[in-house]
Amino acid sequence: MKETPDSKLQTPNNDYHIPVLYHETLTGLAIKPDGVYVDCTFGGGGHSKGILEQLGAEGKLIAFDQDADAQQNLPEDGRVIFVAQNFRHLQRMLRLHKITEVDGILADLGVSSHQFDEGDRGFSIRFSGPLDMRMDRRQGSTASDIIRSYSEQQLHKLFEQYGEVTNSITLAKHIVHQRKHLQFETIEQFKAMISPVVKGNPNKYLAQVFQALRIEVNDEMGALKDMLQQVPAVLKPGGRVAIITFHSIEDRVVKNFFRQGSFDETPDHPFMSVVKEEVFMIITKKPITATQEEMKRNTRSRSAKLRVAERM
Repeated sequence: MKETPDSKLQTPNNDYHIPVLYHETLTGLAIKPDGVYVDCTFGGGGHSKGILEQLGAEGKLIAFDQDADAQQNLPEDGRVIFVAQNFRHLQRMLRLHKITEVDGILADLGVSSHQFDEGDRGFSIRFSGPLDMRMDRRQGSTASDIIRSYSEQQLHKLFEQYGEVTNSITLAKHIVHQRKHLQFETIEQFKAMISPVVKGNPNKYLAQVFQALRIEVNDEMGALKDMLQQVPAVLKPGGRVAIITFHSIEDRVVKNFFRQGSFDETPDHPFMSVVKEEVFMIITKKPITATQEEMKRNTRSRSAKLRVAERM
């Protein structure tokens, strides 16, 4: 599944979003010309473009994206069905379009380059826009709402689990104390508020804090688990699912689900044997990561991990 020198697949150059692990993902999907494929995270349409190039006239692509901005990237192609919803509604949306089974499913998790580069979305520490972070701006709570309303214990768990923030207890306590008399509607105001407790490299620390808030705002872990649980029901035998993750929490969830059909680690027990039905054949024994060349071209690819499994 490594990129070959004579590969005909050219990575799309798109200012909206540069797809990561492009060649490896398309190779992993083993696309059939007459197949039906789902891109759960359409974004800039980079991976979708590659899928469409390998599909014939009878092929079909269902593209999901909850971010309204993504619709501007839709190609004029009758084989494409766009679904403006979170991929957690995978099976229900497929049924609405009279589709019961598909040949492949792709999800490139995380935030698109476009979302990071739009200051008014609130995803990046580089801007002074509103502390928002909603991928779907139709939904309710923003990052500032969470900072304002969560208890100290909830904030502690949030920063510890989703951001692996070293001093998550101190950070939560500081926020709860400071929010009583400080305004923090913007990114700059929030950064100023927590600056006294920032540890180590400020950029790395803030990135971890922002990651944790973004995951919570968009219920990313809940959506990922919802989607994965539907994959066995909608993926044809022999069909493949390819998931690209960007942090260890997501990767662990995907790895465990592919291996054992659940989200929990199953420790080896010498006196206990648990028989589980095998749903997937693992194609990638270890996650595929970006080449040095890709990491130079696209820094976002540095933390990307691709796992591929085939429905048995």
